[in-house]
Amino acid sequence: MPTEILMPALSPTMEEGTLAKWLVKEGDTVKSGDILAEIETDKATMEFEAVDEGVIGKILVPAGTEGVKVNVAIAVLLEDGESAADIGTSAPAAPPAAVPAPAAAAAPAAAPAQAAPKAASGERVFASPLARRIAAQKGLDLAAVAGSGPHGRIVKADVEGATAAPKAAAPAPVAAPAAAPAMAAGPSTDVVLKTYADRPFTEVKLDGMRKTIAARLTEAKQTVPHFYLRRDIELDALMAFRAQLNAGLEARGVKLSVNDFIIKACALALQQVPAANAAWAGDRVLQFEKSDVAVAVAIEGGLFTPVLKDAETKTLSALSTEMKDLAARARTRKLAPHEYQGGSFAISNLGMFGIDNFDAIINPPHAAILAVGAGVKKPVVKADGSLGVATVMSVTLSVDHRVIDGALGANLLQAIKDNLENPIAMLA
Repeated sequence: MPTEILMPALSPTMEEGTLAKWLVKEGDTVKSGDILAEIETDKATMEFEAVDEGVIGKILVPAGTEGVKVNVAIAVLLEDGESAADIGTSAPAAPPAAVPAPAAAAAPAAAPAQAAPKAASGERVFASPLARRIAAQKGLDLAAVAGSGPHGRIVKADVEGATAAPKAAAPAPVAAPAAAPAMAAGPSTDVVLKTYADRPFTEVKLDGMRKTIAARLTEAKQTVPHFYLRRDIELDALMAFRAQLNAGLEARGVKLSVNDFIIKACALALQQVPAANAAWAGDRVLQFEKSDVAVAVAIEGGLFTPVLKDAETKTLSALSTEMKDLAARARTRKLAPHEYQGGSFAISNLGMFGIDNFDAIINPPHAAILAVGAGVKKPVVKADGSLGVATVMSVTLSVDHRVIDGALGANLLQAIKDNLENPIAMLA
């Protein structure tokens, strides 16, 4: 029988995407590994590969369709000997355009028959429709099969040689916990539209990235117990050292920015205060050996936080080159998911925009984020008690109190300050 091609999950957090472009048409013959379509997630545009061979019998979701849920059928693949007539009228139609949810939730719809299986741990098991059909015929538990397809997807070859294992007894049903009361989400769309009905305005449609930013940062601000630590950092020694290094690196085409020094200083500080190099994991804290530092990059309509991994081991010139490459590809949405996921610590620098200081929102599961302001000339009291002028940069460390307590956060910020005020020591 015809096989449904489902909307893939191209990242661990993907729930829906935009089918940007079909690279095949009905009647085309495809084999495993062929590129079928380009799919836009909330962060990037990625290619979708075929995991089975056959003929594209029907395209169910046209190019340009937004809000296509993961595991919704987007096309039908025909095997040898099948024709378009075998598809029949039961194939699902393209998903309707998203509409605002009503205030009172309707009863949940019945689960689709082709729903992806789930592992014992609750994780979704990704498998091609043909692999699922073969597994069902052989009595295989897909949760016990290792997938060799893209992103660990289980394909035909993985289940053909597998043998069914005895099934464990089903666990006794457990009563579902009572649902927590919903938090107020602010005035509804209708209320806001009525409020401004007599004023001219233009509605701006939210794309996937903006919706994701809104949802995740709202959740972060409501659920992560933030507290804030502030310090002023004198940059004169760093600026002089930077000028000296840039003069020596000019022949290599490398120009270090203040941000490159900030990245290095934070990476080393996470090594100097290892208990703060951590992430919140629901019922535990993960402490890391390496310093993987995320850096916020503003793009049209949103932002990325590409991650510089093992930043404590890299030279300033290597960090500078890598950061420029990541930022350039972030602005064209060409980063792969592994390049912007992970890390335990983030940096958000608005100093180049003239912002003196601000408070940044933590991006879970990170434990902290450093908000960096502009370096400006200010009067200071020197060590000998005399007055002077220095270039001072204000920073604010936003901290997740579940992971880092006040004294630990203060030690981390002190280490960052010491590294920036004594930049030569960062090269030792």
